[in-house]
Amino acid sequence: MRTSFESLLKTKNMAHLGGPQPGQPAKAQRVAFLLLDHFSMMAFTGAVDALVTANLMSPSPLYQVQVVSVSGQRALSDLGIEVATDCNLEHFDDHALDMLVVCGGYRVKLQSSALIRSRLKSAASHAQMLGGLWNGAYFLAEAGLLDGYQCAFHPDGRAVMSEDFPRTQLSSRSFVVDRDRMSCAGANSSLGMMLEVVRRSFGDGFVSAIDEVLGCDKLQEVLDVSVVAIDRNPTLPQALKLTLELMSSNIDEPLSMDEIARCADISRRHLERLFMRHMNASPTRYYMELRMTRARQLLLQTNKSMAEIAVATGFVSIAHFQRCFREFFQVAPGRLRKSAQARLQTWVNSPVPVGNESDDH
Repeated sequence: MRTSFESLLKTKNMAHLGGPQPGQPAKAQRVAFLLLDHFSMMAFTGAVDALVTANLMSPSPLYQVQVVSVSGQRALSDLGIEVATDCNLEHFDDHALDMLVVCGGYRVKLQSSALIRSRLKSAASHAQMLGGLWNGAYFLAEAGLLDGYQCAFHPDGRAVMSEDFPRTQLSSRSFVVDRDRMSCAGANSSLGMMLEVVRRSFGDGFVSAIDEVLGCDKLQEVLDVSVVAIDRNPTLPQALKLTLELMSSNIDEPLSMDEIARCADISRRHLERLFMRHMNASPTRYYMELRMTRARQLLLQTNKSMAEIAVATGFVSIAHFQRCFREFFQVAPGRLRKSAQARLQTWVNSPVPVGNESDDH
């Protein structure tokens, strides 16, 4: 079903629009993270966060995450925090695996073992993608699984990689996705690496929606209703910036397009051209989508009544507000609130699938 969101605000609301994503698999992809002793917690959580947030953007889970330790039932992170795992490497079943990621860290010793080597080779014959976080790629290279591939690696270990594995092509980039191999140089680049993997499966628009959630605080100023792609654009015309600020500051009492054009000191026609070029919608359409986005935020994040939300988003009639909301989200506001509350309770009782969750979740 076609969504009525046309502007860049579509990514801001994707988690609540429903419908299958482009290239959505019949079932969730199984992704395993092998946590080495003293693995980087930040690198691990960054990569997992990309996948879990992707699940929240989709009506059905796209990824099922499994956590594997080298031995025992827990893995010790670089922060001294232990993470419970689903299984250890000896008992790990890689036959239905789609992706295996080795999570290294600054304190991880670059010393493999027969068990790690054999299980990585076994996984390579089943998984569609292998990866390494921080210096996790060392263990893939040691098993001969990075020959002929580009590889991102932490600077402290690049000399070792260059000497020991000359057939692996070291990259100067912070992360690399080369065919069915991926790697990142440290903790800060793990999120970007995994988002690139998601992008290749589900496209730019879907990853933009994830970035709206995870990347909103990359700027010094955090706005109430923002569009990351616009907020980070230094070349945006000043007149458009002013117009967007006016709209955002006047949601409860919307301004007319003539008033906005006059305040921005541009013609109504030029205003239309700017919005179509940069926002993919007319200014009138964008303004309504902005109000609907604020309405959705108030609906799901507060206990305000429908009447209060209608007034806060510039509607004089509750009936008109409900009609517009249904047009944009294909569901009545009250029903969306109830379904979101039920979904949140499901997440609390059974976290969005990390570990051995069944396909029904």
